[in-house]
Amino acid sequence: MLLAEVAQATQRLADAGVPSPRNDAEELAAFVHGVKRGELHTVKDSDFDARYWEVIARREQREPLQHITGRAYFRYLELQVGPGVFVPRPETESVVGWAIDAVRAMDVVEPCIVDLCTGSGAIALALAQEVPRSRVHAVELSEDALVWTRKNVAGSRVDLRQGNALDAFRDLDGQVDLVISNPPYIPLTEWEYVAPEARDYDPELALFSGEDGLDLIRGLERTAHRLLRPGGVVVVEHADTQGGQVPWIFTEERGWADAADHPDLNNRPRFATARKALP
Repeated sequence: MLLAEVAQATQRLADAGVPSPRNDAEELAAFVHGVKRGELHTVKDSDFDARYWEVIARREQREPLQHITGRAYFRYLELQVGPGVFVPRPETESVVGWAIDAVRAMDVVEPCIVDLCTGSGAIALALAQEVPRSRVHAVELSEDALVWTRKNVAGSRVDLRQGNALDAFRDLDGQVDLVISNPPYIPLTEWEYVAPEARDYDPELALFSGEDGLDLIRGLERTAHRLLRPGGVVVVEHADTQGGQVPWIFTEERGWADAADHPDLNNRPRFATARKALP
């Protein structure tokens, strides 16, 4: 019974243009029936919950899957998310993977890490979890987002602050080993092309940044340079269409070395890195 319902729901979501209809139909079935996706076959016909069609209708309207279930998965984390906070994306996992490797290669006993524009706290929490002796600091401007960030970082060792990423952490100037950010980077001119899940539900503050999408990244370049020790590293996510542009923001004239771009798992340009030049 349930598998037949899931098949029907999959078709409805596909017709609505949902990018991953089968995945979402199964996730929502598991959510409503209180089981894991791999356990759907254990749900008896008589236990089918008609609320399933209510959540499928919401997903048909392109409400994000994570807003319906209230949770998002990121690397080894399960995060609480909902209206007002940016839902973490799988592409960012490869950004964090690179950052973890970079910090481990530094061979610093207690590396100092700063996450600018932390949103749900996904990046900061992943780094705190996977780099055990790191000191992780995170900043978020939006009070709406912070409702969720505070829930997620509760009980962790992440130092969370509210504020503007451009002038945050003055107390850490010149002491940070790694600065990482997934900032807003969508050009205002691209609004109509953004997927409904992001455009209609993610906060605008987390999406758009000026005519070319790079306004905040230009500002973060100065913030990162201020925070990092010589030899420290910055990692910034960007749109796959901005691969040729972002490394040029981190120039030798502005005190950087080894600026480079890196692909995500789909081999699209996804994040730029640079090292603060030695004096």
